[in-house]
Amino acid sequence: MTTETERRFREILVTGGAGFIGSNFVRHVLAAEKDARVTNLDALTYAGNLENLVDVEKDPRYAFVKADVADPDAIGKAFSKGGFDLVVNFAAESHVDRSILGASEFVRTNVAGTQVLLDAARKSKRGRFVQVSTDEVYGSLGATGKFTEETPLAPNSPYSASKASADLLVRAAHHTHGLDAVVTRCSNNYGPYQFPEKLIPLMIANALEGKPLPVYGDGKNVRDWIHVEDHCSGVLAAARRGRPGEVYNLGGDAERENIAIVKAILAALKKGENLIQYVTDRPGHDRRYAIEFSKAARELAWRPRVRFEEGLAATVAWYVDHENWWRRVKSEAYREYYEKQYGKRLGGRES
Repeated sequence: MTTETERRFREILVTGGAGFIGSNFVRHVLAAEKDARVTNLDALTYAGNLENLVDVEKDPRYAFVKADVADPDAIGKAFSKGGFDLVVNFAAESHVDRSILGASEFVRTNVAGTQVLLDAARKSKRGRFVQVSTDEVYGSLGATGKFTEETPLAPNSPYSASKASADLLVRAAHHTHGLDAVVTRCSNNYGPYQFPEKLIPLMIANALEGKPLPVYGDGKNVRDWIHVEDHCSGVLAAARRGRPGEVYNLGGDAERENIAIVKAILAALKKGENLIQYVTDRPGHDRRYAIEFSKAARELAWRPRVRFEEGLAATVAWYVDHENWWRRVKSEAYREYYEKQYGKRLGGRES
C-alpha cells in the first residue's frame, strides 16, 4: 500500500545522464512520462558516453547540457532555463578502485556537486529532488542478514564515504530547509551500456577477447544484483510515490558470489575456466552486501521483475551483439562522438 499521492512530472533534470544507469533512466523516463521533457546534464568525464543515447537524441522532449555538477555557475544557468519539477542526481564518480587510488575527485563530484545541486534546487523553490545512492554506504555484512533503511552508515571505501556524505547533505536539506527530497540506495547494477571496468562487462569483454579474467581474492565476495531496468523503475517509483525525507532501498533479491558470476559468463560464452586469474584482493574489500527492499514494496508498490539468470543471459547477449560499442569505450574512441555531434554548440543547451 502506497503512502504518497502519485505524481507526474513535466520538466525533469537528470544529472549524470550519459553514464550507465543515468542513460538507461533517461530512456526509461521518456517512455514512462509521455508529457515530460528531460534535460540530461553531464560533464562527460571518462564514463560519460553520449553514444548510449543515440536512439533518443532526436526526440524533441530530450535535451543535453554539458556541465559539471560541482560548478555553481553552470548549474545555476541550467536551473534558470529549466524550471524543473523533478531533479534526479545520478552524477557521481562511482568506481571503488579509482577512489582508492585518489579520493579527491570523488569528494568534489559526489559531495560538493550534490551540495551545489541542492542549493540550486532550494533556490528554485519547486520540485522534488531524488538522490541516487548505493548500498555500499552501509558497509559490509556477515554471513546472514540484510541492509535495511535503519542500518547505520558505515562506509569502508572513499567512494562509499563520499556517497554517504552526499546522502546526509540531502537529509539535512530536507530537515533544515524543507526541501522535498528522497534518497534511493540500490544494490549492484548490471545490464546494457555499463562501462567495462565493472565486474560483469569486464569479464564479458575479456572473455570475448580471450584475455585473463581477474578475480579479487578468493572470489567469494557476495553482491546482491539488480538489473538496471528494475533500478530505473524503482527510482521513478520513489520520485512518484516516495515520502519526503525518506530513504528507500532497491534490491534485486539476487545474491551471488563473484566467482559464480564469472563462471556463468564463461559458460554462456562457451569459454574455459582456465581464463580465470585470481589477483590480490582490493584493500578493504567488503565481503557481502544484501538489500532488504520491503519498504519500497510496501510504500512504492515496487519490486524487481528481472530474474538474475535471465538478466545475465540477456546482458551477455547484448555485449556480444554490441562489440563495436564496448571496443570503442575501451579504446576511448567514444569520446569523439560529443565533438562530432555537439562540438559547434558547446556551452549551451544542446538537443
